[in-house]
Amino acid sequence: MDQNFREEQNYLRAKKRVKAMKAFYIHFAVYILVNIFLSGLIVFGLMKSGYTFEQAFSNFGVYSTWLFWGIGMFFHWLGVFGFKSLMSSDWEERKIKQLMKEDEERTKNF
Repeated sequence: MDQNFREEQNYLRAKKRVKAMKAFYIHFAVYILVNIFLSGLIVFGLMKSGYTFEQAFSNFGVYSTWLFWGIGMFFHWLGVFGFKSLMSSDWEERKIKQLMKEDEERTKNF
């Protein structure tokens, strides 16, 4: 019984992690595509306003969405890959057992 519970927990944890990784990869693809489109749009608009290509391309507006959205992407990456590696599976197992024990003690008191 305990083995089945452990296997199911491992499966659910792995499934949740794969789902988070998939969401990150989709977010990253959207980040790339949208920023390429926006950068092209900004450069084109600036060139229509009289800027040369070099002036338009060096404008901060071209890079601002890359930078600020990139900060968000970094934190998304950190949440999916970074924190998981800092807290090993041993830590997760110990925390699960600790919380189960605390819950069991609370239910005994009622």
